[in-house]
Amino acid sequence: MTLNVSFGILAFMPQGWLFMLVIVVVEGLLLSRLLTDRWADFEVCLTVFIANVVSGWVGIIASLLLNGGWWLVVWFPWVSKHEVGTGEGLVWLAVVYLVAFVLSVLIEAWVNGRNLRGTYAWREVVAQTWRINAVSYLVGSLAMYGYGF
Repeated sequence: MTLNVSFGILAFMPQGWLFMLVIVVVEGLLLSRLLTDRWADFEVCLTVFIANVVSGWVGIIASLLLNGGWWLVVWFPWVSKHEVGTGEGLVWLAVVYLVAFVLSVLIEAWVNGRNLRGTYAWREVVAQTWRINAVSYLVGSLAMYGYGF
């Protein structure tokens, strides 16, 4: 099956699980490296996993409440050229995507900071969470939207 479906559908298909797993692993490895100088710290990787699960559930619930039942369409507005053309639709997609990015990183930064506060400085965890999410969103977005458009 192609990846040319909304993320709400893709998220519950094997390709979606694989994509999300790659993102979480990349984020865990990067945060581990930035905080510990090691590529794989169990506590950091587990915390990143938990933060992504929390953010994902908030995204599902927010999307369900905001648009009448479609999963993840608001939180993760992955669409293709068949759903959004150029012009105003593309501008609104960028706005919604930016808002979803900021909200998801705020959630992940809070979870990471809270869970790692006894071991690492709060500011460092939050700053590095923003940094790794910028990388994962950029790479993930290029991969997904490059395919969808």
